[in-house]
Amino acid sequence: MKKSVFYLLPLFFVLNSCNTNELPGEGSKIETVQKDPLTAKQINEEIKNSIKNTGSFNWKEASDHLLWSAVFRGNKMVSIGFGTSGEDFDRSLSANSREMEDEILNVIRKSEGKERGDALISSDKYLNQIDVLIEKEETLTALRQMKTIRYVEPGDYRYFDYETDVAAKSSGSSSGCGFESTALNAADYTSTTPNAKVPWAFTKHNIPNAWNYSTGAGITIGLVDTGVSAQQILLGTNFNTGASSGRTITKNGVYVNGSSTDGPADQCGHGTKMASVMAAPKNNAGLPVGVAYNANLITYRAAANVLLDTSSEQNGVKTAFTELANNTSVKIISMSMGHIFSVGKIEDGVKYAYSKGKLIFCAGGTSTSFTNFVGVIFPASMSEVQAVTGVKEGTSNQKCDVCHSGSQIDFTFQMERPSGNTVPVLSYYNGQADYVGGSSVATAATAGIAALVWSKNPSWTRDQVLNKMRQSATYYPSVNSSYGYGNINVLQAVQ
Repeated sequence: MKKSVFYLLPLFFVLNSCNTNELPGEGSKIETVQKDPLTAKQINEEIKNSIKNTGSFNWKEASDHLLWSAVFRGNKMVSIGFGTSGEDFDRSLSANSREMEDEILNVIRKSEGKERGDALISSDKYLNQIDVLIEKEETLTALRQMKTIRYVEPGDYRYFDYETDVAAKSSGSSSGCGFESTALNAADYTSTTPNAKVPWAFTKHNIPNAWNYSTGAGITIGLVDTGVSAQQILLGTNFNTGASSGRTITKNGVYVNGSSTDGPADQCGHGTKMASVMAAPKNNAGLPVGVAYNANLITYRAAANVLLDTSSEQNGVKTAFTELANNTSVKIISMSMGHIFSVGKIEDGVKYAYSKGKLIFCAGGTSTSFTNFVGVIFPASMSEVQAVTGVKEGTSNQKCDVCHSGSQIDFTFQMERPSGNTVPVLSYYNGQADYVGGSSVATAATAGIAALVWSKNPSWTRDQVLNKMRQSATYYPSVNSSYGYGNINVLQAVQ
């Protein structure tokens, strides 16, 4: 039996190759001599060494030469965040936003000999962030010395494209994609009216009993993922069926494939399954129901798969977060995708959504066994985000075989049985079901739980909803060092 899981490979990367025993200035001397860009293999070795030695990376700490090498290997595209402080990301709140942008472009013009139209790729209308083309290392050096620069990063360096030796790279499951349909084991669900299947994991979290108090009605969840299948009518024309009624599903496509967006339809399979566990209708078709089966759903096809490795995917995610942030009907945002290191423009998008009062859930990470040393991935590692991971049935501190854990985890969800079976969901194809696991399904389910709590208490703020979830979890008022507050008793959370 195949099970689709959210496979994210290594985390975070670092700076220079000098060790602590080198003399001051020795690294800069090497950089002065070395004018050729590092190879992709050399850059990736720095990434892997940092993962193993430090567990984290920010491009701000990279040397100019390492940064330029990654820019050179990444289509010479650069992402720039600017502002008067580290938190000056909202363009509408920056009185001199346009002046700062013009100053940056003027530095590029003088250094590169390029006019504005030749250097500027895009200027975000909501964030203090631009994408530009840069060829010279000296230009990056000059930009990083400016007081109004928050970050300068490679805009399209594709770590995984160069990791051809990674064992899981050739596998479809390594990117979270899959179109399988599977006959569900009868032990993995119970039946409920009118004729829906309740996944075993829901019962473990007391969700069916919680439905007596809340079904998610009146709450809108935003899903940032790979889209939703056009072939699954329970997430389309039959979104209101059985015991689900009076709600809407809206599908958007912001992932640019080539020269334009390729629509809202899922071409991976991952987003369909996340939408299912979150809000599939309480149907009469004998198929799995979602946690918040009466909640509204707004989906975004923001990426081709769960590894946010390309500029198109990173821009798609940034756009999805900013648009959901500005949608006043949206209360909750869920994303079960991520990257091996932080991405400034995505970080800006997440912070922008958080500033608008959104409750954000992101997957803590899932990977193959040879990268299980990785901690919580980005953007789940951000303080503005509730990070979720999957645990084994009957536990709150035993991560699933491929799940990540760490101090940044906030909640857990039981999604792996002793048999190895995971959570039943709708398949990509109409009338069929499948299984899905990892931190992906744990995150989407927890976002659905938040919708139940908020629906029961519609006047509450984000913090009130979050506090109620914490108070209803395993370890409250303490926090487990690797699993946060643990599993949520959803019945308790809605009472």
